[in-house]
Amino acid sequence: MDETGRTPSVETIGDNPTRLWGLTMPERVGRIAAAAGLATGPASDEGPRLLTNARFAFDPSWLRHFIDRPGLMLTLGGVPAIAHVSTAAEADAVATAMREGSTAETPIETIAFESRPTIENKQLRKRETPFLIALRPDTVRTIERASYFGAYKGVTDVLTKYLWPEWALVLTRICARLGITPNMVTAVGAALCLSATLLFAQGYYWTGMLLGLGFMVLDTVDGKLARCTITSSWWGNVFDHGMDLIHPPFWWWFWATGLATWGLAYDTATFWWVQGAIQGGYVVQRVIEGAFIKLYGFHIHVWRRFDSDFRLFTARRNPNMVILFVALLADRPDLGLIAVAWWTAACCAVHALRLAQAMVAPKPLRSWLQD
Repeated sequence: MDETGRTPSVETIGDNPTRLWGLTMPERVGRIAAAAGLATGPASDEGPRLLTNARFAFDPSWLRHFIDRPGLMLTLGGVPAIAHVSTAAEADAVATAMREGSTAETPIETIAFESRPTIENKQLRKRETPFLIALRPDTVRTIERASYFGAYKGVTDVLTKYLWPEWALVLTRICARLGITPNMVTAVGAALCLSATLLFAQGYYWTGMLLGLGFMVLDTVDGKLARCTITSSWWGNVFDHGMDLIHPPFWWWFWATGLATWGLAYDTATFWWVQGAIQGGYVVQRVIEGAFIKLYGFHIHVWRRFDSDFRLFTARRNPNMVILFVALLADRPDLGLIAVAWWTAACCAVHALRLAQAMVAPKPLRSWLQD
């Protein structure tokens, strides 16, 4: 918005036949604008507008960053890439420079991308310099890679951060080329997730883990595909996050019941304390995370660097599956689930302590990503 509270419209300046993720720049920018609740196309002569240069591809977070910053322009090689202008004179000067690939003669504040300015991406829990790259046929794969990795959360588990990325990038490219939607990917992942659950219940742990692995990779692909192609939707988010929220307790429950086929079934007391620790801990951790967001407006995992580092290994699905995988290598899936129970209890204790520390810490609390 500008100083009068008016919301800018978004306009793409220039032509560029090169496509990114199958989209022209006006199409891509239009989707980014729509996701941010902004209109596209020329505004009235004196209306505020966000001008984007079709010569460049940029991370969607740049456009969101500029919405509330009138009189600001981002350049690459001196050429305007994004600018929030308020007057017709500013718009004309910037648009001319964008078309000609020259420096804009305007008094608005200019930030050179070469200075590596950083912005906070609250949605993805990270502070970064989002990508801005000249879009040409020879740079498409470079930009796709930057776009893909730019869609990654900065704070997540160790498998998602270090093991999945290259696999999921290949699958994301294939899906984009074939016109496969994120919801289609989520649906396939859901089928794999359900199949893995049934296999765990029968003690087919290795086969179940293989299908579970496929599901976990696709769980990354659908989100990255949605962000790269700007096709996130309310239903897609509900479907994806609903699956993420609901399935883990079933995996741990049926892993325990499947132990009978290995001759390793727990006695009644062991079964219930293991399930109590895992299922109860799962709920408690979610409650702590929700309470922290409610109280302080950001995730507990981004309060201090310790919290972000601990998120790599905290007792969520992926780290728990690593524990179970190691246990399977030793042919002791029973001990693996017991280890998951103890690790869940330990992580609950850590998160409860962090919430208590936050409650007595000086206010207002700030995420280390804001520093």
